Amino acid sequence: MKRGKDEVKKLLNTLYITSEDKYLSLDGENVVVSVKGKEVGRVPLHNLEAIVTFGFAGASPALMGGCAQRNVALTFLSPYGKYLASVVGKTRGNVVLRKKQYQVASEEHASLAIAKNCIMGKVYNCRWILERSKRDHPLQVDVEQLKNASQKMQDALLQISITDDIEELRGREGAAATVYFSVFHNFILQQKDSFEFRTRSRRPPLDRVNALLSFSYTLLTSMVTSALETVGLDPAVGFMHGDRPGRNSLALDMMEELRPVLADRFVVMLINKRIVTANDFSEKEDGAILLTEEARKMVLSEWQKRKQIEITHPFLDEKVAWGLVPYIQAMLLSRYLRGDIEEYPPFFWK
Repeated sequence: MKRGKDEVKKLLNTLYITSEDKYLSLDGENVVVSVKGKEVGRVPLHNLEAIVTFGFAGASPALMGGCAQRNVALTFLSPYGKYLASVVGKTRGNVVLRKKQYQVASEEHASLAIAKNCIMGKVYNCRWILERSKRDHPLQVDVEQLKNASQKMQDALLQISITDDIEELRGREGAAATVYFSVFHNFILQQKDSFEFRTRSRRPPLDRVNALLSFSYTLLTSMVTSALETVGLDPAVGFMHGDRPGRNSLALDMMEELRPVLADRFVVMLINKRIVTANDFSEKEDGAILLTEEARKMVLSEWQKRKQIEITHPFLDEKVAWGLVPYIQAMLLSRYLRGDIEEYPPFFWK
């Protein structure tokens, strides 16, 4: 549909600044990118949905004000993807929706209903990846290992469905994630020596696979946060992740179900198609393994391509781009909070 395609184009229109030394300013209606006072590029501000900059050079007050007025999300990340700050315009949506969100977040039983569905979506999608790998690559993976892990994930789905305590839910989610990552190495079919994976390490990532996972999760978090702002929800007030200053807890809740099918599969694709190689990483004194600047540019380019791939949304049964999925899920959550649908429908990938 024409309207749907227009929304997708708007959602995908994000400007990424990947160099540490680029300064952003506003000249009329244009974003100007400069290095040491010399202009190196410019983009019309009205064409943008968001700006994400990896670096410490910063942006002018005029640009920040212009972004706020035009509802263009301006996000500052460290050179290696750590969230620093955001400049956003007026929160869209009405106060009744946000008041309902805060009310539900303060009631454990009501919060649990949403949190359970998010985690059901995550575990279901993890299991789908296990089954897909077992089916598509039986001669290259440990089929018995994947079969056992898949059964554990199936058991976890049943246990989560009857969980009546938020702390128990967090425990079951953690246990399921441990099972999933214990067999994650099976998905890596190429460059096995360079991309060995043993366990998930976050702060800092201690191998190349974890470096890619962490970077992809940062990109996904930014997408989900923008989607929640777009529909008028508060990204900071979640239902499973607790309140913490500077943390977008609802964005973390909502991205859970999308991690396996959007971020994890993206990382595996980068490795198996040899889009990234061992030379695309550097090691810091503390042992952290990080993508080089050039590699970040390449990964961001591939991420934008992935966002434009069309799929059939399992709940709406309509073709949409991957980049629109976080927006759709945020919209469905807002409809549930308003009472338009009976429960929040997680993203069950088929």
